[in-house]
Amino acid sequence: MTLLQTLSTSDGHQAVDSLALMEGTGSNDIGLLDLMIKGGYMMIPLYLLFILAIFIFVERIITLKKASKTPKGMIDQVKMMVHSGNIEQAKMVCQGEETPVAHMISKGLERIGSPLKNIEVAIENVGKIEIYKLEKNLGLLATVSGAAPMIGFLGTVAGMIRAFIGVAQEEGMVSPKLLSTGIYEAMITTATGLVVGIVAYLGYNYLVTRVSKLIHNMEYTTIEFIDLLQDKK
Repeated sequence: MTLLQTLSTSDGHQAVDSLALMEGTGSNDIGLLDLMIKGGYMMIPLYLLFILAIFIFVERIITLKKASKTPKGMIDQVKMMVHSGNIEQAKMVCQGEETPVAHMISKGLERIGSPLKNIEVAIENVGKIEIYKLEKNLGLLATVSGAAPMIGFLGTVAGMIRAFIGVAQEEGMVSPKLLSTGIYEAMITTATGLVVGIVAYLGYNYLVTRVSKLIHNMEYTTIEFIDLLQDKK
């Protein structure tokens, strides 16, 4: 065999070895989908909790956005109509708006003629119902933010137990790959649980802030309405 043939054969073997090495390296690459699948059965409740958290957040955002759309002009119109004695027309204006403030003012208008204390109690009762509607499912979102990390940690503990059981069943030398694979698959559930918990916690705090602002606006408008009735008397 000539020197040229030897070099060619050697280069060919090196190319094949390099290609095999590249293929082996590529096969070890782990994508996000692989991680989501390898987390085990405990990933199922975590996925469900994540979907639930997103659903509650979006639904509450839509509800709070509608509840906050109380036009300033409506309040001014109601004040003018009450001053002029057009109570029925003021009721119609409030009934045309599906917002907590409009519902509270409408209830107050229905009680005009009763003692002022009774009007305040009626408005306060409607306000409690409206606040309950605004805070609906926020407690569930808070539960998701606390439960998801615990479920993730439970999945990690269960995965570690399975990994060490597999190691104990191995005869002779234990492959480091076997142990490390079992451990990283177990840790996936903890990471997923933390992600779901953080998302739910941030969403919960944001929604609580929005609700607090709405409640403050409801209280402010109610005080203005009560003052208006006192002045009218």
